[in-house]
Amino acid sequence: MSTQKITIDTMIDAPVARVWQAYSTPADITQWNFASDDWCCPSASADLKVGGAYSARMEAKDGSFGFDFDAVYEEVEPNKALTLAMSDGRKARTTFEVENGKTKVTTTFDAEDQNPVDMQRDGWQAILNNFKRHVEAD
Repeated sequence: MSTQKITIDTMIDAPVARVWQAYSTPADITQWNFASDDWCCPSASADLKVGGAYSARMEAKDGSFGFDFDAVYEEVEPNKALTLAMSDGRKARTTFEVENGKTKVTTTFDAEDQNPVDMQRDGWQAILNNFKRHVEAD
């Protein structure tokens, strides 16, 4: 498995409590957890505690492809950080930092070996950008 780490981030014009809620609540997750408008997230679950399960279904809207993203929470520090251990052994850590009344969200994740690093970074960044749009639209 690759040991390369990829980092993405965004600045969201919203209080950290709202950003945390949108990032960790299944009803919100289904509204933003996809990289483009031709995809969707029809279901999500989040047992927000260390050892709790996380799952999100991602699908092309035309039904041509879909997959489940499954993980377990290894760290849960409300309004500050969470770490997911993915089913393939990789990890993703997301932090939430207040800066000048806004919230900086940063995710660092282990790259996988099947797709180019740039493709992985761009895909995860697109999802994070969609998250930002969702939160700021409230």
